[in-house]
Amino acid sequence: MPVAAPACNATGNLHGGAIATLIDFSAGTCAAIGSGFTPGEQTLVTADMHVRYLGRPRGDYVDAVSTIVRAGRTLIIVDCQVVDPEGRVVAVADFSAMVVDLRQALKPELTTDPGGPDI
Repeated sequence: MPVAAPACNATGNLHGGAIATLIDFSAGTCAAIGSGFTPGEQTLVTADMHVRYLGRPRGDYVDAVSTIVRAGRTLIIVDCQVVDPEGRVVAVADFSAMVVDLRQALKPELTTDPGGPDI
């Protein structure tokens, strides 16, 4: 993720919400790839996420590296680290995703592309 003005707060630091969003995306994708959920019949939802912010990044981007700790039938646990180009750890997170059956949308007019991914 670029460390650029749209992702920074008023003091010019990378916003914690931007880091948390990156973690949610990376860990969620890791959980989807490493789990046995069936796209089209089931979906993954974030069950829990705890982020520890450890410092400011140096450089113009950060990477999120996610690893599955355990993938059960219903719950997938993932560790994630956000690192800068120098390899310094900027944030760490533990994340869990839950496999749930697809259900009818609350507002039917807000449905998604049935051929697209549901992760």
